Amino acid sequence: MDIKRSALTSSHWGAGIVETDGSRITAVHPYPADPAPNRINENIPGALYSDSRIRRPAVRASWLEHGPLAKAGTRGRDPFVNVSWDQALDLIAGEVQRIRENHGNASIFAGSYGWSSAGRVHHAQSLLKRFLNTQGGFVRSEGNYSYNAALVLMPYISGSYRLSIIDSTRWSVVERHSELVVAFGGLAERNTAVCDGGVTFHRIPDAVQACADAGVRFINVSPLRTDMSARVQSQWLAPKPGSDTALMMGLAYVLLEEGLHDPAFLARYTVGFEQVAASLRGHGPDRIAKTPDWAAAQSGIPAGQIIALAREMASKRTMITVAAGLQRADFGEQPLWMCVTLAAMLGQIGLPGGGYVIGAAVNGNIGTKERLFGTGTMRQLHNPVSTFLPVAMISEMLLHPGEDYTYDGAKMQFPDARMVWWAGGNPFHHHQDLARLHTAFQTPETVIVNEISWTAAARHADIVLPVAAAQERVDFGAGKSDDTLVPMPAHASPPFEARLEYDIYADLAERLGNRDAFTEGRTAEQWAEALWEVTRGFSKRAGVDLPDFETFMTGDAIAVPDPSPEQVYLADFRADPDANPLPTPSGRLELFSETIAGYGLPDCPGQATWLPPRDDPAEQGPLFLISGQPKTRLHSQLDDGAYSRSYKIKDREPVLIHPRDAAARGIADGDVVELHNARGRCLAGAVITEDVRPGCLFLWTGAWYDPDFSQSPPLDRHGNPNSLTHDRRTSSLSQSPASHSVRLDVRKWDGALPAVEAFSPPPFKR
Repeated sequence: MDIKRSALTSSHWGAGIVETDGSRITAVHPYPADPAPNRINENIPGALYSDSRIRRPAVRASWLEHGPLAKAGTRGRDPFVNVSWDQALDLIAGEVQRIRENHGNASIFAGSYGWSSAGRVHHAQSLLKRFLNTQGGFVRSEGNYSYNAALVLMPYISGSYRLSIIDSTRWSVVERHSELVVAFGGLAERNTAVCDGGVTFHRIPDAVQACADAGVRFINVSPLRTDMSARVQSQWLAPKPGSDTALMMGLAYVLLEEGLHDPAFLARYTVGFEQVAASLRGHGPDRIAKTPDWAAAQSGIPAGQIIALAREMASKRTMITVAAGLQRADFGEQPLWMCVTLAAMLGQIGLPGGGYVIGAAVNGNIGTKERLFGTGTMRQLHNPVSTFLPVAMISEMLLHPGEDYTYDGAKMQFPDARMVWWAGGNPFHHHQDLARLHTAFQTPETVIVNEISWTAAARHADIVLPVAAAQERVDFGAGKSDDTLVPMPAHASPPFEARLEYDIYADLAERLGNRDAFTEGRTAEQWAEALWEVTRGFSKRAGVDLPDFETFMTGDAIAVPDPSPEQVYLADFRADPDANPLPTPSGRLELFSETIAGYGLPDCPGQATWLPPRDDPAEQGPLFLISGQPKTRLHSQLDDGAYSRSYKIKDREPVLIHPRDAAARGIADGDVVELHNARGRCLAGAVITEDVRPGCLFLWTGAWYDPDFSQSPPLDRHGNPNSLTHDRRTSSLSQSPASHSVRLDVRKWDGALPAVEAFSPPPFKR
């Protein structure tokens, strides 16, 4: 397909070529040069013009009638009233002024979290935060749901986790030097379809296949067979969910007792192995030797297989990877720490094709390419408010303002959030225990949501602002680690009364008396051109000449060279740990951390520790629930699009069930089933398959939450796994989400099927 003038767009799941009929977007085709394009762009045309697209500004009827100080109680269920843009902006400007004058800016929580736009100008979080910073600041969130435990824990062990992603060993190096890749949690190809900021060339599928073709052996350690591509022909080990730390400890015990570990490496490059060895041999606080038999009892993997795998790992150049999902479970810090410990015992860290990767395949950038130079971005300006919230603690903050908690070794206190403003994300996708979140969302005085569609988050708002989609505004794509710059012209005008968020904030700032502080005298398009000029300056210093803005916007995507094609993680540290120390207290890999031990946290001791999953009375079901990113959308984005909906079963999200578990419950392929525990209930469509471990269900994330609040607990009619998850944290160190630790049961749904209402607008008062 030829690239036509102004035809390109970019997104977090890839570039595409936009087709229009003159006024509407009718199709988005794959970018021709992409070696492994996915189909998520097929969702765009239908989603932009669906019934769920927000047409006009709307205000919750009871909020409009009784005011912000009236008790909410029915957010998520109330009808709305359409209002003019002037009325909506007047209401918001008044609320910003009232709350900051009466309660201070620390009572404004900009909960904006999500992937928003791939563009550098119209990035929803950045624009909201920039606006609020011109108004005195706000309480921000810190971290993310995907790999928050790594963000907090890894600096104690090896250094910045974000830098480890940038510095990760290239797959091309693995292809030439590795003999064995042991992937705890697998290497799910579907995850590599997306990347924050965009991924133009999907390289990981071919890169992993090239490794397999070169003779690298892969082992998929996951309850789900398809967490590794069938083309790789990997060995599948299916442990019990949550047992990976125990399995790694069993492997480490074999290395230690059979003398297969590397004492010289441990002595020169690590601290704390004495405590590790003592714990493995049963001389630690739990007095349990981490033998293969013990590990087999925890994981369900036979002891003989554990012994054989340990010996194979020691005899070959071995790369150990840990999927990000493992840390989103009870005590999720521990498999990360144990991965580093196991890799250190093998002594191959810093060697080509050896060592470890935390969060491998969490998205499409790890181990492929990195950006040669920076890009211009919308500055968020200075936030005068220093208060922040760990990202997964929204419900606690709203339900327990002023209460104390511990985070990263410090004593913290929840702010009193009187206003919540969300843009560019959907907390009723990301967050855990949605019934509890629904209750928590009743507490603020005012909730504002900028949205394209009537998601559950929008339905829980008091004021809803319809905003333009990425294909309806001028921008350019430049992902944080993507090596490609993509022009993003506006292919159609925003439909109905949707507006650019930039223009919304500019008008709000004018009402509040400081428009120029937000706009700096520029329109949105002028900002795009200005940021492109900044990018050109960065590129010139890196030896790359970029065209002027007009030429770029009417041309093709521009790929730039990889700054480090032979990269090996921690190679410099291995070459000379004294000259290249790690940013840890010892300058070495800390297998035992005196700092963390000094915090005295029972849920995160000073070394990798086996802590059995918590015993929760609400989770006594016989089955485990696991969930993950689907191939049909990015999280919950565009779930109302045609491609995402084509994989539904009787309008419900599919759930994978092993034949043995299905037969015991009289469930057939294609049946609608009810997943249930004491916490929640949801409907899903049964897919009977041997690709999932017996005793486990797999339900994709991101189905728009569709609760029937007339039932207790609410019945989610659509299939969102967070209707069933708990809202506990991994530990008091990182306060990360632990929602993968879920027990439940499933039964065939025999009653009349309730209609799915997630893609229909909420009720309106005229």
